[in-house]
Amino acid sequence: MTLTIYNSLTRTKDPFTPLKNKTVTMYVCGMTVYSDAHIGHARTYVAFDIIRRYLEYLGNTVLYVQNITDVDDKIIAAANKENVNPLDYSKTYTKRCLDDLAALGIRPADFYPKASENIPTMIAMIQQLLDKGYGYTAGGDVYFSVDRFDDYGKLSGQRPDEMKTGARIDPGDLKKSPLDFALWKAAKPDEPSWDSPWGRGRPGWHIECSAMSGKYLGLPFDIHGGGMDLRFPHHENEIAQAQAATGKPFARYWIHIGLLTINGEKMSKSLGNFVTVRDLIAKWDPEVVRMFFAQTQYRSPPDYTEKALGDVAKSLERLHRVKERLQTYAATKDTADTGNRTPIDSDYESSVERLSTEFSTAMNDDFNTPKAFAALFDFVNASNKYFEATEVPNPALCHKALQTYVHVGNVLTLFQERSFVLTEDPALVAKLEELSRRYPVSVKNQTMTGLLDALLAARTAARKNKQWDVADGIRKDLEGMGFEIQDTAQGSAWRKR
Repeated sequence: MTLTIYNSLTRTKDPFTPLKNKTVTMYVCGMTVYSDAHIGHARTYVAFDIIRRYLEYLGNTVLYVQNITDVDDKIIAAANKENVNPLDYSKTYTKRCLDDLAALGIRPADFYPKASENIPTMIAMIQQLLDKGYGYTAGGDVYFSVDRFDDYGKLSGQRPDEMKTGARIDPGDLKKSPLDFALWKAAKPDEPSWDSPWGRGRPGWHIECSAMSGKYLGLPFDIHGGGMDLRFPHHENEIAQAQAATGKPFARYWIHIGLLTINGEKMSKSLGNFVTVRDLIAKWDPEVVRMFFAQTQYRSPPDYTEKALGDVAKSLERLHRVKERLQTYAATKDTADTGNRTPIDSDYESSVERLSTEFSTAMNDDFNTPKAFAALFDFVNASNKYFEATEVPNPALCHKALQTYVHVGNVLTLFQERSFVLTEDPALVAKLEELSRRYPVSVKNQTMTGLLDALLAARTAARKNKQWDVADGIRKDLEGMGFEIQDTAQGSAWRKR
């Protein structure tokens, strides 16, 4: 079955074929770094992480570009409030935001181009638009003339004449039509600005993505994505600028992510329901958060509630239990496959093959992650029945099942290395330090991971020396802090609940 993607441009599910054989080019609108990353960002970038992973699962190489808007009205206002340089302010929050996404377990993009570092590319595109009659200057500003671009509105499905109804020109704007938008803004006092043919100033918001996507990926490229809220006017304006300036097609497939709600309401600081990624993963394991988002198909709006996260945590526990049992049985003896199968083995092997087939069928249908998870849980049920039906599970078969299970789980962002997703929590670190002083623990570093590994080593040594009270004490203390200790044939491991 061929992968089909719902293309916002055509409003149909279109078969997907990369322009370049087995190389997919993808541009996703990134964050405006004026504050910490929030769960709306988490929703969007988990979705694109899964899309990217599945494209790679199909054997493609994915070149993934995600811009950083580090020059913007909101950034300037926030920096002025803190009495710091806007570019220094955005540099700080760029790092904080990217650190937050990494802590959540989202793989980094291949490139994070910043608006402030690509000004010459934007100036060159603006000049192209002026030369071709698609823009005009006004008092140091430069505007795009929407009336000159015949295809304006094709992404959002709106007609320019309908858009003009009720539209107005704000006081101080020098544009000719209410639909026209800024390509370049004349410098204001105490704002970042750069030299240009039209005087000192800074770029408008929309031009950065048109210019940088072409610079890093070339035109046309395969996939452009972002939140549903960016479809109009941002993405509509991107198309107009890029195609008018270059005369080339822009993005072939447009993917828009459904916006989340919180307890049925739109997230808003005014409603008091604004949740940052840092706050979220201080309370919930990052894998639980990712799975919560992944269980909703990317175009649908997930509703964030504490109960929903709790339910996901229980479901995730079931997934991990099967993984751990497969690891144990696969490690019991040599996993070289002799091909010998009992009827019970053969039935289970069919369920392994069915997992691969049903997973691919689901994901090929516009990345249908709810159906992909249904296939995963069907396999969990089949695995548990197999474990109950045989006294000695076939090691080679369990090894094969484990590989398949983890492979498809990784696409859905499951089963990642804990060091990749564990976030430092100062309060928890202090508790772990206190605990380490109560037991004979040798600590190499004072991070959460270092302390936990040291405590686990101390517990292993205690068990070896038959100091059961010490071993049980460490386990109970760690469980009280939200960690689970798992003893397998391969050794002991800890996991954040």
